[in-house]
Amino acid sequence: NDLEAWFFDRIVRDRPIAIPGNGMAMTQLGHCADLADAMAAVLGNEKAIGQVYNVAGDRYVTFTGLARACAVAAGKDPKTLDLVYYDPKAFDFGKRKAFPMRVQHFFADIHKAKTELDWSPKFDLISGLKDSFQNDYLASGRDRQDVDFSLDDKILSA
Repeated sequence: NDLEAWFFDRIVRDRPIAIPGNGMAMTQLGHCADLADAMAAVLGNEKAIGQVYNVAGDRYVTFTGLARACAVAAGKDPKTLDLVYYDPKAFDFGKRKAFPMRVQHFFADIHKAKTELDWSPKFDLISGLKDSFQNDYLASGRDRQDVDFSLDDKILSA
């Protein structure tokens, strides 16, 4: 997932992590295997006909907390992260994105999926990130690819 990879790219290279705002915006992640399980639970389920379900992890995390969780998943001490907070309105990045998420709270209530589909996420935040780091990020060789940090450098030099 590009969202997690954005953090991993900086963590494995010991780069500062530029986080917009104060880092306290909250978000929620989910694992693709949990999504697949929820989708499979819809099949043949009469209660699911015509319904919409939110599927994600069952915990919320701040942007700062996500950076630290990604460090743990990558085997690094989160206390060693260089987290830099910035005002995104002070920069004009054009169409490019300096951060992989909108700077606002974004999370969903998964209660309906849990009760009507008899589903619950198997991956918590850390186990999902560890799986992503090992089986996607490292397995694809992304840790060895060139990464364009020019937007980070623009933020860090301001």
